[in-house]
Amino acid sequence: MKISSMNYLFKQGIRNIWTNRIMSVASFCILLVSLLLIGLTILMVENINQFIGGIENKNEVVIFLDEDVDDITINSMENTLKAMDNVSSVTFYSKDEALADMQSSMDNAEELFKYVEEDENPLPDAFRIRIANIEEISITLMEINRMKGIDSIKSPTDFINILTGLKQFVSVVFLLILSALVLVSLVIISNAARASVDIRKREITIMKLVGATNTFIKVPFFVEGMFIGVMSGVAASVITWFGYGELIKVLSQDMTLWSIMSVNGFIPVEDVILRLAAGYIAAGTVISASGTVMSTRKYLKV
Repeated sequence: MKISSMNYLFKQGIRNIWTNRIMSVASFCILLVSLLLIGLTILMVENINQFIGGIENKNEVVIFLDEDVDDITINSMENTLKAMDNVSSVTFYSKDEALADMQSSMDNAEELFKYVEEDENPLPDAFRIRIANIEEISITLMEINRMKGIDSIKSPTDFINILTGLKQFVSVVFLLILSALVLVSLVIISNAARASVDIRKREITIMKLVGATNTFIKVPFFVEGMFIGVMSGVAASVITWFGYGELIKVLSQDMTLWSIMSVNGFIPVEDVILRLAAGYIAAGTVISASGTVMSTRKYLKV
């Protein structure tokens, strides 16, 4: 196809948007709402995952050592723990530190601890470690249990199982909601595009009878759908930028509740808007353009 013909078809597609502006606005609004629903769902799930991740990072495993473990063995154990792939940090917590912390956390502790001699500290030495991936904590604990010099291990296994189950549940629900939104959006947008094309079925039939090729007929509809998709994606990006930004400002005014839940904060709009805008524009363009072109098929069989 010649460049001049492509220019004509492109201009014709843009002109069709204004000529059929009522249906164009309807398609634009439907696509905009669909993109916003999908985008807000993604933002909600990403924030939930961040909240769960923040709680995960505060979980700590404490490894209590045998009384007769010497310094050489302790250093060897520390190096072994640091070398483990699923261990993100290792901190040695001596029995003297444990005793001092216990004294500072208890009222009237001087009376209770005055009978404890410096060389009679009943508390054990320990390691405090953080797990990188809590979903693999069982495997990591099995590796640690093989080490010599360990008396016992304290880990929030039950709580971690709850968090892991919650994370999996959120992922499944997210996929179901996202799939439903995409399916419903495709059906609604396809119907809107079909209605827009139905208005011009006489025009398509005449063009087909005078010898216009299918490509020549489809290109203006493709350009029209593509342009509506791009505009919807840009509008959805702007609304998300201001709407989500204002929402997290309101929710972040009092962080007391979130701090109690071990939540550091919401995902800033600046961190997601570029990826979200690209997704909006790409999805809007593909869905709208392909939906519009597909709706012309039945009128091309003349």
